[in-house]
Amino acid sequence: MPKLKSHSASKKRFSVTGSGKIKMGHAFRRHRLISKTKRAKRDNRDTAFASAADAPVIKKLIPYK
Repeated sequence: MPKLKSHSASKKRFSVTGSGKIKMGHAFRRHRLISKTKRAKRDNRDTAFASAADAPVIKKLIPYK
């Protein structure tokens, strides 16, 4: 079976945990932080995990991670 190409943008954004979950960063954390609540900024610091519906698609994009 030939090797598969990894999706370069996805390599930079997602990683797979030992249990197989897709780990990613939160959105809305880059700029215009003054208008966001302290709670929203604090919650976005945590690691985010992709939903179960999106995980199979992401795993196809990063087959060797």
